[in-house]
Amino acid sequence: MFFYLSKFIWFFLQPSNAVLFLLIVGIALLWSRWARTGRWIVFAAGVIWLVGGLSPLGHALLLPLENRFERSQVEAGPPPAGILILGGAQDMSITAARGSLALNEAGDRLVEAALLANRFPNAKVVFTGGSSAIFGDKTSEAEGAMTLLEELGISRGRLILERRAKNTYQNARYSKELINPESQARWLLVTSAYHMPRAMGCFSAVGFKVEPWPVDYRTRGLADLYRFFPKASEGWRRIDSAVREWAGLVIYRLTGRTSALFPGQ
Repeated sequence: MFFYLSKFIWFFLQPSNAVLFLLIVGIALLWSRWARTGRWIVFAAGVIWLVGGLSPLGHALLLPLENRFERSQVEAGPPPAGILILGGAQDMSITAARGSLALNEAGDRLVEAALLANRFPNAKVVFTGGSSAIFGDKTSEAEGAMTLLEELGISRGRLILERRAKNTYQNARYSKELINPESQARWLLVTSAYHMPRAMGCFSAVGFKVEPWPVDYRTRGLADLYRFFPKASEGWRRIDSAVREWAGLVIYRLTGRTSALFPGQ
């Protein structure tokens, strides 16, 4: 229920959609006795769209998330017992329609995990991710991930697939249930850098100690606080991603799904 409710609410609260709804309200008022108010709303929506989309706001919102965790010092101590990969790197609707695996912007999760697996040949490789679709094809991401990882040289005997998780908390909970990790074993968690704080908080909440291995960086660093976007759609995509994570951190903390409001090292 939490999964479907969050999807429904986010559709309306997603910043880019919220600006669109604001614009629609303004246009509707132009043909009413509140036409003057409508003109101001349309003007405000236009300004918000331009400023939000072209300014470095998206970078400013993402940077604290991406900088929160540094990569684990894997060479210090014993080699990792396993590598955990969070789903979200595939476009399952295109994969199903075309019959060919389609990676999205977060595809680094699978590629980097394969590199780590080759670097540590004795480590188990766990992929956690079911289907996040509400309608249409609900094929688990785990199937596509298994195919790609095998083609990248990871033997099937090393792969463990968790097919049920629909969100980050379930990634952590179901992975722990499936693996039953030893208390002293080292596990590397691979996910997008901006998503790492929420992911680490969820694993901590379920008592699964993991070490961060952030990938899929969307920013270059502090210099991006002064870098404008060449097109508004790109800026809004960054804003949507960042706001979704910040909102997720708050909601997950309020519902007890993370161990802290802004988990850190």
